[in-house]
Amino acid sequence: MGNADGSDVAGRAADGFFAHVYAAVRAIPPGRVATYGEVARAVGVSRGARAVGWALRALPAPLDRTVPWHRVVGHGGRISPRAGLGPEIQRRRLRAEGVAFRAGRVDLARHALVEPPPDMGGRAAPADRSPVKRGSRAAGPGARGRGGR
Repeated sequence: MGNADGSDVAGRAADGFFAHVYAAVRAIPPGRVATYGEVARAVGVSRGARAVGWALRALPAPLDRTVPWHRVVGHGGRISPRAGLGPEIQRRRLRAEGVAFRAGRVDLARHALVEPPPDMGGRAAPADRSPVKRGSRAAGPGARGRGGR
């Protein structure tokens, strides 16, 4: 059970997954953003976007000034909905850092820490830098997709 003063959260934040998330978020420079999924992959949890959200939601007040939580956005550059003034504060802080919005979302083509995929406004990777090349064993006859069970 948690303590009324939130000290259990602060204790968890000091080590483990939360600490890794906070360190990754501190590395995002002003004027840039990363998605929850990108932060999760950066800390080694490829499908941990929601867990990153939990970690940032549990951010202890003393760390609020040192962990730029506002630089983490949802897929496609959206500001994640939550109760209270959080979304407005996030939008205000991002704008103060020069981050532009298009249709209510962060312009990832201009501000993403990692270049977004083409379907999110980024440029397609050059053919010679494709993650899976023709003839690759990963794309061979034994490879199965998510729905091939």
